[in-house]
Amino acid sequence: MNKSTTDAVAIRGLHVRRGAIDVFDGLDVDIPRGQITGLLGPSGCGKTTLMRSIVGVQKVKGGTVEVLGQPAGSASLRHRVAYDTQAASVYADITIRQNLRYFARLIGAASADVDRVISQVGLVDHANQTIASLSGGQESRVSLAVAMLGSPDLVVLDEPTVGLDPVLRAELWTVFRGLADAGTTLIVSSHVMDEALRCDRLLLMRAGRIIADTTPAALLAETGTDDPDAAFLALIERDAATHAPRRRDAREERER
Repeated sequence: MNKSTTDAVAIRGLHVRRGAIDVFDGLDVDIPRGQITGLLGPSGCGKTTLMRSIVGVQKVKGGTVEVLGQPAGSASLRHRVAYDTQAASVYADITIRQNLRYFARLIGAASADVDRVISQVGLVDHANQTIASLSGGQESRVSLAVAMLGSPDLVVLDEPTVGLDPVLRAELWTVFRGLADAGTTLIVSSHVMDEALRCDRLLLMRAGRIIADTTPAALLAETGTDDPDAAFLALIERDAATHAPRRRDAREERER
């Protein structure tokens, strides 16, 4: 695979199969460094599988996934790539601060990082509460804070704003923008299309395929709308027409 200094992720011919279903069958995509790339599409379209492939925890049948110049999942990437899953990955019976101190020690992050990420996710007033006492949205923010420890080069976030109120969502997107402006690459999945406008680049997915690799401005211009939901629906309709199964004519039906 050709290495690129401008791409954080380079995927060629990715083939992932689950049971009898091909999730991806020859997927190619590049993700640039130092930007927020939004991975958008309906539930079940393959967003999480693609993210798992990038962080190296997905079993693949074929193809290559290169991350920061190394094969996905390489030991050298363990402190350079962070992954925040949809399920909060924290311990319920200890406090926010204790969780973060524990994970900071695991990855060798500076102790000052704990206070930094607590502040960035807006949990300063709750730092000494146990995870079990938090709301679902607060617990998700703790998991996000864990991913931000150590200032990784690539942060992969699987629907990080699900269940959060609009004010907190806006605050977290401000954090994401600050990280990208400082040189961190972010991949953020969502099925909320208004978040597309906050990204630098968009990968719109449907049924295991990337149906658009674009920017927010280009997406709206191409579809002639200022509504990201309407823009995505227009692309889905176009894609459905292109990939509609061929109908058998009457002769083919008789010959079956």
